[in-house]
Amino acid sequence: MVSVLSMELKRVFDQQKAHQWTVKATNAAQRKLKLQKLKDAILANADAVKQALFSDLRKPAAEAESEVAGVIGDIDDALANLECWMKPVEIEPSPHLQGTRAIMRYEPRGVCLLFSAWNFPFLLMFQPVVPIVAAGNCFIAKPNEMAPATSAISAKILRDVFDEREGAVFEGGVELANALLELPFDHVFFTGSPKVGRTVMAAAAKHLASVTLELGGKCPAVVDRASDLPLAAATIAAGRCFNSGQVCLCPDVAWVREDLADEFVKQARAFIEGTYYADGKINKQAFARIIDKRNFERVKGYIDDAVSRGAKIAFGGRTEAEDLTIHPTVLTGVPLDATIMKEEVFGPLLTVMTYKDISDIAAFMRRGGKPLAMYIFSKDQTFIDTLMLETSSGGVTVNGWAAHWFEPRLPFGGVNESGIGRYHGIHGFKELSHERAMLAVPAAA
Repeated sequence: MVSVLSMELKRVFDQQKAHQWTVKATNAAQRKLKLQKLKDAILANADAVKQALFSDLRKPAAEAESEVAGVIGDIDDALANLECWMKPVEIEPSPHLQGTRAIMRYEPRGVCLLFSAWNFPFLLMFQPVVPIVAAGNCFIAKPNEMAPATSAISAKILRDVFDEREGAVFEGGVELANALLELPFDHVFFTGSPKVGRTVMAAAAKHLASVTLELGGKCPAVVDRASDLPLAAATIAAGRCFNSGQVCLCPDVAWVREDLADEFVKQARAFIEGTYYADGKINKQAFARIIDKRNFERVKGYIDDAVSRGAKIAFGGRTEAEDLTIHPTVLTGVPLDATIMKEEVFGPLLTVMTYKDISDIAAFMRRGGKPLAMYIFSKDQTFIDTLMLETSSGGVTVNGWAAHWFEPRLPFGGVNESGIGRYHGIHGFKELSHERAMLAVPAAA
């Protein structure tokens, strides 16, 4: 029997399939009006968004503000550049086709399905909406049910801005997700875990839909002798603690030269204590909580498992189940067979490993999937180049954390296990577009 939910989804989907040709014909000015309306709605609801993020994740004000600012930045970039992005690209014909005209046009993919993630439930809902709209697509969005307050305000904004024939939103859990995946969308944009990403990709394959999968992986940070050690330790610790470590770009493992490890741990501890603690107590207004009990137990289990296998807690290790707080924790002496060395952590736990040679790091990375990012702390260009050659990752930041994410002119995305596809700036516009080739042969006189 067809459920009421399935009937409603099909009703909206069929409307969008019919209306997509009208949206496809819109020009840059018309699309920019939609983006400006979206920007205005987000700014009008910014305080409610921040309150929702605090309710769902206890996000500190600065972290919540960064989610709103990230979306506004992407909208402003599209508003400034959309006319240029949409222009047909003239291509010089090959020698044997001289006299013809070769053109590449950017066309929308059609009707898109968008799944948001729970760790940045506002940013990762609206950031993909920007290129979806800029490229002239219709879409149905599903906010993440694990962040219910943010889901509600996100749904309100989308419904206020878009006619459901162009942009619709449905709130719900796994049943809704499965029902959406049964529909023959033209493109699916998913942010989440590799495990669920495989399910999404398999469902998309039934309809030969293209996909953008923003996943994750165990992002390593590598600290060389030729580095600013205090800067490296503080930067890696900050990255590990941002959003309580619930970031796909967090450094999961810090690989530190053997002779620098003790000083690195000392410097990381000093940064954490100075940033997140006051009078020996954690400042919970400055430190997010774990999203839910299941994930709290999962992350706590990583600590327990590592310690049972001989790892040492160099700092932290305390957990508070009553409000889902896991204190920033630094682990040393972690054996390679510990669970934390196999799984993406998504919690404020930093594993410090030592190495003698780049081959130690390369061997570890090659055993697992290619991570979403790698961080290299070094002033030695030969070391940097060698590490780049010996490894693979979605992106790289040198002497910083996640800085490549903030540059809209660079493509952002993973590779294989950590994702498929690229977005941000023009790369998002291209990702949500079909490059349609046309060769015009002169008509006979």
